[in-house]
Amino acid sequence: MATTRRQFDKDEALNAAMKVFWRKGYASSSLADLTKTMGINKPSMYSAFGNKEALFIKATQLYIDTIIEPTGELLAIKELPLKERLRNYMMTALALQCDPNNMKGCYLAFCRSEVSTGEIPTQAENMLKEFDVIPPPAYIDLFKEDPESIELGLDKRAYENAMAVFTILKGTASMARSGVDKASLEFCIDSVIAGIGLK
Repeated sequence: MATTRRQFDKDEALNAAMKVFWRKGYASSSLADLTKTMGINKPSMYSAFGNKEALFIKATQLYIDTIIEPTGELLAIKELPLKERLRNYMMTALALQCDPNNMKGCYLAFCRSEVSTGEIPTQAENMLKEFDVIPPPAYIDLFKEDPESIELGLDKRAYENAMAVFTILKGTASMARSGVDKASLEFCIDSVIAGIGLK
């Protein structure tokens, strides 16, 4: 009697892989780490997701789809004042960075820091560079194009304002990964928003 291949939930397995990469980075995540956490064997991993690089790319896309893009949508709620939109966005990002149910910090920032080591394959490296632009164009566009930003003259320093937002969120990600609690970091976000000129 032929045996059937073990069935598993691909979405759950991919989410588990994402958390391994988030915790350990690309280079330090061994196939043994990945398959154990995913609850599958190596042949099943290769069959469902491809090699380690392909799995990493899929896990990174999952992070972008489920964490980055939904959070970014908060900036586009035109019914709210610019300050409220920006604060909601940044505080939500901070809450995710400090979420005890996640791996703390920012997946993209942590994995992007490995690029200089030369241990990340080319396709994965290019993906990280594409989605971790300094600063993200969405931030620049917000300050350049938002009517309230233009009225306040923030569009004249759109790049600098975008860099301030980007830098503080990278900083809070690093601090959250180090174990600093959310309440201790909220003041930093409010200070940056005020410094930009949204008081």
